[in-house]
Amino acid sequence: MKILITGACGFIGTSLSLRLKKHGLTVVGIDCLNAYYNPELKRRNAEVLRANGITLHATDLASDDFPTLDDVGVIVHLAAQPGISQTTPWEDYHRNNILATHRLLQAACAIKNLRFINIATSSVYGLDATGSEETAPKPASWYGVTKLAAEQEVLAAHRSGHLSACSLRLFSVFGERERPDKLFPRLVRALMEDSELPVFEGSLAHRRSFSYVGDICEGIASVMHKWPDAAGQIFNIGTDKSFTTGEAIETAESITGKRVKIRQLPARPGDQTVTQANIDKIRSVLGWEPRTSLRTGLESMIAWYATDIKGKFDWS
Repeated sequence: MKILITGACGFIGTSLSLRLKKHGLTVVGIDCLNAYYNPELKRRNAEVLRANGITLHATDLASDDFPTLDDVGVIVHLAAQPGISQTTPWEDYHRNNILATHRLLQAACAIKNLRFINIATSSVYGLDATGSEETAPKPASWYGVTKLAAEQEVLAAHRSGHLSACSLRLFSVFGERERPDKLFPRLVRALMEDSELPVFEGSLAHRRSFSYVGDICEGIASVMHKWPDAAGQIFNIGTDKSFTTGEAIETAESITGKRVKIRQLPARPGDQTVTQANIDKIRSVLGWEPRTSLRTGLESMIAWYATDIKGKFDWS
């Protein structure tokens, strides 16, 4: 079976592509390699994917013609305008989350027997993301609003019988190759390079379900393997263990034996105060369980930085 992964050169996309290829599946990737963050990081990921026999297409889902999808059995739609940014305009969120998903769905609905896995986000729940999938969405950011709209168009296509789809709401994913503007890349850089860690005011007390990327990839794979039970569903996917940002920083400090220097920034509007993944549904329906602790995931991330990044590449 051929798997198409959008956003394949991104953080989760690269990890998922390599995982599926290792398990003998044919993987094809799409990525527009835009400059939202250092495109050299994505180009490095692309080199790794190609070296592992994964075909890549440089395609902008919002404007370009797509490669042929006729022989694709599963689409995992990871491509998106990410994050809660005060500098990213609304038009970018609309273009890269709503329009791109709409155009991809138009192409996907023409393929028989296609399975479509939409990757959504806990940000659809709003400032407090602790409830089940039945909790009413209350997004508080443009990112959350547009990702919710994209998710609902995917599920509308499923409900109307145009294709078979489900949606996964991911919680605070971290790990190797993570987007460099996120907390943990900044934290690892600061500790390993003896530089400052910028922290938004009040965020040290924010709680997060910090979910290791390897577990998330296994969760996506479990959806593919148990499709009859997953089709038409929304699943929260992440760890149900929650830590404050301050506790996460202390964990990384204990691993490295260093103390980080913090530089406080103004509070960020729309930032979630609490996320704690309620995974009762995916646990009972698909039998998926996260297995990697915060400390183990950070140990892996720090080791990767020391081996693959420090002194070789500017991960910023």
